[in-house]
Amino acid sequence: MIIQVLEDLQLGDINKYIYRYKFRMIKVVNKNQAILNLKKGSPIGFPTDTLPAIGCLPEFSEIIYKFKKRDKKKALILMASHISQILNYVHPAAKNDFLKLAEEFWPGPLTLVIPLAEDKKANLLSKTDTLGLRIPNSITASSLISETGPLATSSANISGSSTSFTANEVAKDLPHLDLLGPIPWEKCSCKASTIISWEEKGVWKLIRQGEIRISKVDK
Repeated sequence: MIIQVLEDLQLGDINKYIYRYKFRMIKVVNKNQAILNLKKGSPIGFPTDTLPAIGCLPEFSEIIYKFKKRDKKKALILMASHISQILNYVHPAAKNDFLKLAEEFWPGPLTLVIPLAEDKKANLLSKTDTLGLRIPNSITASSLISETGPLATSSANISGSSTSFTANEVAKDLPHLDLLGPIPWEKCSCKASTIISWEEKGVWKLIRQGEIRISKVDK
């Protein structure tokens, strides 16, 4: 791997640099530049414990659908670094059940789809009154989100195409996406998160079987 550095910048002050790997240019930014980009409405690619993600601030969520060519009927997942960042999204009826599972399985590969609190129903992440929430078990992701606040996310690949597992694969699929450095990224599990949806008090419905077996969370 060859690192190309712009000559008019000091090495320690570089905010943005480019990796050339297997004849492919990978756009990489450090955390400070990533935060600035996110505040301007641009998305960022970053690693998680399950699969690489593309994320943006919730108010700019339309950009993810554009990058991924994703059906707008498909909801995004809101990722956080701590339960306190997203607790106010949860409808009071589901809060106790939500906290029970969140405190047991987060950070980790479990996405909880919950009914939205009344004052959050106008959010841009879902066309319904529910929303998927997750805290990834990733130091890199957690460090970024702790400073930006919750991010609207999806897997970092074109919808319908093969899943990307590394920064190089993400760059191939989404060449215009800035990636959070440093790379190579921490190794992910290469398995999607398990998704369960709150139905009523004490009852969750399996939406997608992922890394966590549903038998562990259906009690």
